[in-house]
Amino acid sequence: MIGVLVVDDHVIVRQGLRGMLAAEPDLDVVGEAGSGPEAVAMVGAHSPDVVLMDLRMPGGDGVAATTAISKQHPGTHVVVLTTYDTDADILRAVEAGAAGYLLKDCSQAELTSAIRAAARGETVLTPSVAARLVSRMRGPQPESLSPREVQVLGLVAVGRTNAEIGRELHITEATVKTHLLRTFSKLDVSDRTAAVTIARDRGLLS
Repeated sequence: MIGVLVVDDHVIVRQGLRGMLAAEPDLDVVGEAGSGPEAVAMVGAHSPDVVLMDLRMPGGDGVAATTAISKQHPGTHVVVLTTYDTDADILRAVEAGAAGYLLKDCSQAELTSAIRAAARGETVLTPSVAARLVSRMRGPQPESLSPREVQVLGLVAVGRTNAEIGRELHITEATVKTHLLRTFSKLDVSDRTAAVTIARDRGLLS
């Protein structure tokens, strides 16, 4: 039997997954958790073979929980099951030690196959996620933003004007514009909205 821990902050999602997996003769749901910290504690208590981990939970981030589980319980394999497929989310999960990354629109057959593969120590990725990772690895790495450029863009993201940003950071409005132009060039965009969107996708802004 493959022991599975289901982690999601929505009770109805956990119940649905439990019911789905109950139909599989070799899969046993050993517990449920509604947050990252709870998941880490449950892994310590039940030693599941596989954890189905939601990524974004108000009670505790799934990436932080994945990191902790990977370090403290190397025999337990984490498979992220989420609705998010941005580059930043995928990379954070993989770097944290996740053995798999699936989207919640996957089929029951895909999910159960992924759980079995993860239990064998294999890496399992939704095809679209695998394609994004390969594309990112093959393509040139984007130029990183300086701390000041991130700071300026963060203020743009919350609706500050150039003049307001200048006053808040004690720099001239012209300097603000210079930082933004450099940011646009590095992110390969032409306006503030696109810059904020791309920066968030890459995990540069919260």
